[in-house]
Amino acid sequence: MTAQSIALNRFGIGARPDQAPPADPRRWLLDQFDRFNPRPPAIAAVAGRREVAAQLADYLQEIRPALLAQRRAGPMPGARGMAMGADGMPAMAAEGAAADPVKSARQFVRGQGRDHYLVQVGARAQAALMSDTPFLERLAWFWSNHFAVSADKLTVVGLAGLLEFEAIRPNLLGRFGDMLNAVERHPAMLLYLDQAGSIGPNSLVADRVRRFRPERKLGLNENLAREILELHTLGVRTGYSQTDVTEFARAMTGWTVAGLTNGPLARFAGNVGAPGDFVFAAPIHEPGARTIMGKVYAQEGVAQAQAVLNDLATHPATARHIATKLARHFAGDTPPPALVARLEGDFLKTSGDLPSLYRTLIEAREAWVEAPAKFKTPWEWGVSATRALGARELPPPAVFGLMQQLGQPVWRPGAPAGYDDIAASWAGPDAVLRRVEAAERLATRAGAGVDARALAPKLFPGSLSPETSRVLASADSPGQALALLLVAPEMMRR
Repeated sequence: MTAQSIALNRFGIGARPDQAPPADPRRWLLDQFDRFNPRPPAIAAVAGRREVAAQLADYLQEIRPALLAQRRAGPMPGARGMAMGADGMPAMAAEGAAADPVKSARQFVRGQGRDHYLVQVGARAQAALMSDTPFLERLAWFWSNHFAVSADKLTVVGLAGLLEFEAIRPNLLGRFGDMLNAVERHPAMLLYLDQAGSIGPNSLVADRVRRFRPERKLGLNENLAREILELHTLGVRTGYSQTDVTEFARAMTGWTVAGLTNGPLARFAGNVGAPGDFVFAAPIHEPGARTIMGKVYAQEGVAQAQAVLNDLATHPATARHIATKLARHFAGDTPPPALVARLEGDFLKTSGDLPSLYRTLIEAREAWVEAPAKFKTPWEWGVSATRALGARELPPPAVFGLMQQLGQPVWRPGAPAGYDDIAASWAGPDAVLRRVEAAERLATRAGAGVDARALAPKLFPGSLSPETSRVLASADSPGQALALLLVAPEMMRR
């Protein structure tokens, strides 16, 4: 691969036929910092957290009586376990079935999926198709997967894409700590990892409930605290203990979402701020100092967990964790140790300044090796193939369907760890066959007017292999040649 092709495909998200290759690839990447628009038109047009959360608040209020009745009668199936229909949305209850919480939940999820989730998926794709700052688009995807939430959860369906749009994209060129704080306060994260309902065992609310409603079960939830330590900052097995997780979870009690709580929480948090806003509810916060990884945090209220986050954002283990993931994403499934060390040192020296990390990547010789460094994920391949065809618009259902077929539905990794970033997860025979089938459909839709032989050098300047050129030249038809180009090694790898 030439430097031009590497800039377009490994750092970028694939070339467009109407795009001239960069004369100075490294300068082209750096100049994108000044041009990046975190809210391009497609994303700016999407409904924000308050509108989505207000609908969720209305639904929760409507369903509360049924939930209380269901709770008395027996356990209700979880929203995570709902059967999925052929279109990827939760399946509807049978016609004529009596109204019940499960049916209402499915109806609500279908509406949120149609009105918000699909629109957000389309906006993400549209921003990528037309972007003139593809390096920054790639970075937005990277961080969105690092701070993963999953739209498989009922309360997150309409909010999953907004985590990327509202917390990640605006902080792409700030410090890691800025992005970390924005993410952990976003309703998508607070709801996905059940932080919004976490109550300190010795808080004012817990004490009152024990006295007046002893049958009511309230409790501490450790999900968000654990994932912040394990996935978002320090990484797995980096010196923290289960006790540290519990203490951090206690420090985080009170971090919740306005307008989306029921029962005893509603009186303290539900009417403060607009639905979807971050709010600190002092009556559910666990009082007292916390000791986490050997350091005492005696701050009161929201400042306590904030102080922990600030320390985690610049911790040496966080520097190593982020450096390793960035190096893996840009320089190979086995991250080059020297590059990891340089990124780690830069992170520590700059207190997590993200543009500095990106510049280190751009300057790293390990990221510019001629051999392809990565096998594209389905999303990367889908975007690069569509950009290659010069598409200027892609209907949201088409994006949704393609990603369902290829096995990487957008913002639905199913687990907080996000999607894997190694070839072994995406390069299996069945996965490749799905791309071949998708390539044939994309080529058919593009029509016979696209000359794959002329297009290929524009997409991979100076990097088209003799074998790929031979295969394209021997194709039986223009359509077959185009389909073959879309699954050529140059298109599948970066």
